[in-house]
Amino acid sequence: MCSKIAFLGGGSFGTALAIMLAKKGIEVKVWDRKQQVVDDINIKRENIKYLHGAVVPAGITASTDIEQVVKDSEYIVLAVPSHVIRRISSDIKKFTSSNQIIVSIAKGIEQESGKRLSEVIKEELADNPVVILSGPSHAEEVAQDIPTTVVVASENLEAAEKVQDLFMTNKFRVYTNEDLVGVEIGGAVKNIIALAAGISDGIGYGDNTKAALMTRGISEIVRIGIKLGGKIETFAGLTGIGDLIVTCTSMHSRNRRAGILIGKGATAEEATKEIGMVVEGIKACKAFYGLKERLGISMPITDVLYKVLFEDKDPKYGVYELMTRDKKDEAY
Repeated sequence: MCSKIAFLGGGSFGTALAIMLAKKGIEVKVWDRKQQVVDDINIKRENIKYLHGAVVPAGITASTDIEQVVKDSEYIVLAVPSHVIRRISSDIKKFTSSNQIIVSIAKGIEQESGKRLSEVIKEELADNPVVILSGPSHAEEVAQDIPTTVVVASENLEAAEKVQDLFMTNKFRVYTNEDLVGVEIGGAVKNIIALAAGISDGIGYGDNTKAALMTRGISEIVRIGIKLGGKIETFAGLTGIGDLIVTCTSMHSRNRRAGILIGKGATAEEATKEIGMVVEGIKACKAFYGLKERLGISMPITDVLYKVLFEDKDPKYGVYELMTRDKKDEAY
């Protein structure tokens, strides 16, 4: 078992995973740009801003010095939002060596290029193995040792198996999956559907509507995922239907909570401010709307959500448009 892990980003999920590893006796260093987050971890032994109530073990130290955190670490966990993955990867290039395994826990694609995050990381850190960790795993529950299952995927199976061993506990089960494309696309697109499900809740619609959104949503995930090279069986697993279920139904989900606010009349900007953290579904919707347009893929839920978020379409009218489209065969 390795002895030193670096977490870049002191957000909720990164902090929960750091706590879990520290309980295994692993030395963990956390970098965050906010001095208050660092001080709370080091002095108050709690990440008050992002994971309030979870005790941070003594095996975790935090710093605003990214070089000090990265150097000599055997694994570097990128625990930052998807839109800063490239910048952070570029920033640490001069500090890293090729034997350090990069683990990304972000979910999304690069908005400008449409590239998956593993592709973005490899462009900046070409010599390092890159592993994606994804699946239905709310930080609040991981920090409480509630049984959770996730997937790790990589082009480097040996690196994926090392990450599997690193994170595996009797409460946190880790599977490997060779379908890197499917794992990344499933984890990213489900945030779009979860945001739509939250809007449905905010409007006041019921279980029937949410079931429809989730079921037709997985169809959109499969459609674009296969087009990009993913395997259909991946979308029936933890980073497809599994992640979709937990994100669409839980109040731990930022995407669902932001959607509820939007369904009640808030703008996307107002909802994000109220949540207080990045709402990945908003960024994912914009990125995948552009990507599906370039690829010529039908994603009607994504279409309507894009118009609600960025063109001021009334959410109720958006639902009306979805319900009154031309009739189709379900498997079409």
